[in-house]
Amino acid sequence: MFNFKKNMIHVVKYRVVWVCLSALLLLPGIIAMIYSMVTYPTHTPVKVGIDYTGGTILQYGTPEVVSSDELATTREALDKIGVTNPYLQVLNVTPTKENNNIKSIVSIRTKFIDEGSDLAADITNVIKKEYKNSDLIQVTSVGPTLGNELFKMSIIALALAILGMIIYISLRFKLEYAIAAILGLVHDVLFVVGIFSILGLFCNVQVDGLFLTAILTVIGFSINDTIVTFDRIRENLRYYGKKMTYGEIVDSSVNQTLTRSVNTSLTAVITLAALYFFGGVTTKDFVLAMMLGVIVGTYSSIFFCSMLVDFWEERKNAPKKPAIEA
Repeated sequence: MFNFKKNMIHVVKYRVVWVCLSALLLLPGIIAMIYSMVTYPTHTPVKVGIDYTGGTILQYGTPEVVSSDELATTREALDKIGVTNPYLQVLNVTPTKENNNIKSIVSIRTKFIDEGSDLAADITNVIKKEYKNSDLIQVTSVGPTLGNELFKMSIIALALAILGMIIYISLRFKLEYAIAAILGLVHDVLFVVGIFSILGLFCNVQVDGLFLTAILTVIGFSINDTIVTFDRIRENLRYYGKKMTYGEIVDSSVNQTLTRSVNTSLTAVITLAALYFFGGVTTKDFVLAMMLGVIVGTYSSIFFCSMLVDFWEERKNAPKKPAIEA
């Protein structure tokens, strides 16, 4: 029998702490999302890229390092040629022979530019005047209709993934377990989206199709840890249900699966950290979303979801108060 007295972590005993910690993790992001939905023209909780809104991104490579302060004059020059409210960003890269010793990439996002328009050429002329020896290295365009369609399909994909998980966990365990697992997923998604909402407000970080990929991957990773913990709870209930309380079984199950969960997550975080610091610039936001999701997913599967199933089991088995006779 599992020696409960040697447990290092007591999920049930400190469940108020885990609720407060979850609130502390989620509240700043929720506030940022509400503010973003009120202030952004798209009314989205995060700053979305052209994948979802439509538009054109032109990227120019420069052999010199460009600071963010220099973008103010560039914005004024673009405004004079009719480019209103462009989104400007500087990406500093490590120069190599393959990228022609480019040290900085000036990225300009604007409204959708038709192929027959001269606006792209006008923007290029402005950039060449502002930054010596700069070259146009990439142009990406997405039409407004396609962007709107991609956004709808992304929401449908996310909803179907969650629905499938609800059905699977309900069949394998119980509906209460499925609800706890889905609330854990909502917890994880809200945290990651909230962080990117904050980054969008303060660092102009935009989300694209890769962000949805990261969210779906995080959901899969998180639900895997949660199912392992729930499976251990079910096994311990079968053998120790008459010898231990439900709360003790939950704590025992968490401690039995804790090492496995932490080791798996730590391995993933180390790999993602290497990709974040030494990988390409274009995948940094994707990798960051993955790292945040893996960390918070490990926390929620160990503490948040386990605490919820114990809370509901306690409420279900609580003695009912006798009805007061009139």
